[in-house]
Amino acid sequence: MSKKLVVVTGAARGIGLATTRKFLAEGWRVAMFDIDVETLNAAVASLAQPDDTLTVICDVSVPDQVAAGVAAIDAKFGRIDALVNNAGIADFLPIADTDIETWSRIMAVNLNGPFICTKACTPFLLKQGGAVVNIVSISGLRASTLRVAYGTSKAALIHLTKQQAAELGNEGIRVNAVAPGPVDTEMAKKVHSAEIRADYHDVIPLNRYGLEEEIAEAIFFLSSDKASYINGQVLAVDGGFESTGIGLTSLRKA
Repeated sequence: MSKKLVVVTGAARGIGLATTRKFLAEGWRVAMFDIDVETLNAAVASLAQPDDTLTVICDVSVPDQVAAGVAAIDAKFGRIDALVNNAGIADFLPIADTDIETWSRIMAVNLNGPFICTKACTPFLLKQGGAVVNIVSISGLRASTLRVAYGTSKAALIHLTKQQAAELGNEGIRVNAVAPGPVDTEMAKKVHSAEIRADYHDVIPLNRYGLEEEIAEAIFFLSSDKASYINGQVLAVDGGFESTGIGLTSLRKA
């Protein structure tokens, strides 16, 4: 019972699974929330640490399901020390093709989910003085085409992070956000053409995509005691993409 526990939503794959692996490697226990039963079960089996993991099949946008998951954590481990609100969805469409159902579902998962999960975990976080890390996106800091719902949801989550930090900070709970830039996830590999990848490389000073493990390192740091005086911040983990904007391509070719 002395081991710390983190809740990671969207833990079945990608950044969520990499984050789970990082926390386990650092001696934490992990409650893995995900809506995808088959993929989550496969992920847990691959970790092979049954004493330190808990599988929670959960839609983070449904309060009753989140409450049931938190109750299961309480029953098995009796504590929550950190929450990583990673679960998110995207649908890249022009504004004219984005219907209200698509908009509403993206908002429900990407914005309502972190609100619901944080509220449910707060009573436990208060006991230890824990931390919350919301996974936002460079798309919440910079507008782009085909991201009207996704980008807006992440921009709203950035402000929610600051609201949570202002209020929960008074109670000893730190709340910060990590904003990944282009990351070499399985999804990115499937949907980013060679032309898209080249475009990103041209505007990222480090000239590459990030790795899931690199995002996980930032998440773990903000959740740890080493970040004990960091609250209400948005950390872009993006190779310099957000800071530099445009112009790198012409400079490199000059």
